[in-house]
Amino acid sequence: MLNATPGAGVRGAPSPGALVLVIGVLFIQLGFLLSYIGAFHHPDPQGIPVAAAAPRQAAEKLDRLPGHPLEVTAVKDEKEARRRIAERDDEGAYVMNPRGKQDTLLVASAAGGPQAQALRRVGEKAAVGQGRQLKVEDVTPTGDQDYESLTAFYLIVGWLVGGYLMASLLGVTLGTRPARPGAGALRLSGVALYSVLSGLGGAIIVDPVLHALPGHFVALWWTGALIVFGTAAFTMALQAFFGIVGIGLAVVIFVVLGNPSAGGAFQKHLVPSFWRAIGDWIPTGAGTTAVRNIVYFSGNALATPMVVLAAWAVGGALLLLVGSLRRRERGPALPI
Repeated sequence: MLNATPGAGVRGAPSPGALVLVIGVLFIQLGFLLSYIGAFHHPDPQGIPVAAAAPRQAAEKLDRLPGHPLEVTAVKDEKEARRRIAERDDEGAYVMNPRGKQDTLLVASAAGGPQAQALRRVGEKAAVGQGRQLKVEDVTPTGDQDYESLTAFYLIVGWLVGGYLMASLLGVTLGTRPARPGAGALRLSGVALYSVLSGLGGAIIVDPVLHALPGHFVALWWTGALIVFGTAAFTMALQAFFGIVGIGLAVVIFVVLGNPSAGGAFQKHLVPSFWRAIGDWIPTGAGTTAVRNIVYFSGNALATPMVVLAAWAVGGALLLLVGSLRRRERGPALPI
């Protein structure tokens, strides 16, 4: 009698189920390439919010630049322009000097180095077109150990990876679907403890160890804990409904779609409209924005990203508990 390993057909050939998984992996790989290259292959400023302390006619010219790189809001003076940048209403400001030929462009590289550079190029071109000179001032620079404000993005990626790997480990070792809601709640409790430790570890690395994002240890710790818990809970929920395929779906959401749209390497006003539209609503983008706002912008404009992160955490937990009410998986009984 021929013996075959589980999941294999005659003479060890892959089963239809295994072939489906292989095809799924191929599509995820191709989706990864399409998403990253599609987002990053041609960064182009589109509608960057900018304040203009300038006469109305000059502000309108900035708003009507070819290709619409800027979305201009007229303000009364430089003080208001600086306030709008600090409160995250605008990404920069053009301040026209009414008594001279040299204007000032205010940028905030802490919100993303590539965006600040794009604003500088657009501002210099606009000034030359009007026969004026331009001085650039970085009103919110990054820290000495935070090149191009990339640390926030990589910190979030590290936390997210920990979250969905933890959930994947539980799914592979204990079964993708908890046997009952109580077992699901027990998994969530374990993940919560892991999330607190993961958030703590990330905060230690970027603050006292590397000094990349110093001075906000506690805020970063608990932000990280929320991100890890939300990612893990939602990944477990996907597994409860879709089995092992749920791990692949988590990778699609958090990595394939989340990373290019997060505003890490290129900020959202530099990438095509699809990635710009989804970035703020995926934990990768919401987390990156939250960390930058905590560290560099005095905690301004935190409400939206924190609500998004909390929604993923609460939604994932509730969906996991709902999924645990469904029919049990076949196989040996497991304690959790």
